[in-house]
Amino acid sequence: MSGLEAFVLTVMAAATPLLLAATGELVVERAGVLNLGVEGMMAAGAVVAFAVALGTGSAALGALAGALAGVLVVLPFVFLTQVLAANQVASGLALALFGLGVAGLFGEGYVGQPGVRLEKLHVPALSDIPFIGPVLFGQDVLVYVSFVMTAAVGWFLFRTRWGLMLRAVGVNHHAAHALGHPVRLVRTLAILFGGAMAGLAGAYLSVSYTPQWVEDMTAGRGWIALALVVFATWRPVRVLAGAYLFGAVWIMGLHAQAAGYGLPPQLLSALPYLATIVALVVISRNRALTLANTPAMIGQPFVPER
Repeated sequence: MSGLEAFVLTVMAAATPLLLAATGELVVERAGVLNLGVEGMMAAGAVVAFAVALGTGSAALGALAGALAGVLVVLPFVFLTQVLAANQVASGLALALFGLGVAGLFGEGYVGQPGVRLEKLHVPALSDIPFIGPVLFGQDVLVYVSFVMTAAVGWFLFRTRWGLMLRAVGVNHHAAHALGHPVRLVRTLAILFGGAMAGLAGAYLSVSYTPQWVEDMTAGRGWIALALVVFATWRPVRVLAGAYLFGAVWIMGLHAQAAGYGLPPQLLSALPYLATIVALVVISRNRALTLANTPAMIGQPFVPER
């Protein structure tokens, strides 16, 4: 394996959980909901996926269970924000803490146990092509799912009537309600989709990226996914590009640390988060670009007029 091939493969592995989680959160925010609990849903998905994969011997079942765990964990957030119209920021932070705490408690008995790895696909002849084969035809199924879901979300949002309805709810939920659109239902379905994608992102970490369970294995990826949506100005294609950009920064920090450049390891570990901050600062300076795609109702609870 060449150095370039190894770098590309590791970048793809690092970018996939970011892409999965950010794609789900993009749909949530397009519907006018701000869910800051991505980190907690990812942690829950990771531990449940690991436990199910270990118990059944099937990493694929583990990944599905991780997605379901993300849906179940986000249900309290749905109740608080859509039924009780509670503050979305506070509810999202509570969800993040809740998910991390439950994952740490539930996963305590799995620390140190070897996991079940999700097998990579092998296409006869195609996977054996130097460089192109391993990169395009030798990934595990969740990598391809991340690409498919990004394309599907882009098609759904901008090419379907339901996508137009969801975006309308995010732009002006009162006008959407006046037109007869079920605002709460649309937002609930968007939140559940975001939970499933975050859980799937966590599952990728524990059954593919590093098939094991350790507490705090999400390592802030949920927060980066949140920032990535803003960085991409709520556009699916830009989410894809941003995920791979941040993935490359993440891997470059690890390579620099392994190469022994003499830089403090704490600084190299902080590189992805520093890159996130810098990217958000740069994006925020272009106010016209940000406002062009920002859902106007994001973070605002909907209470139907009586």
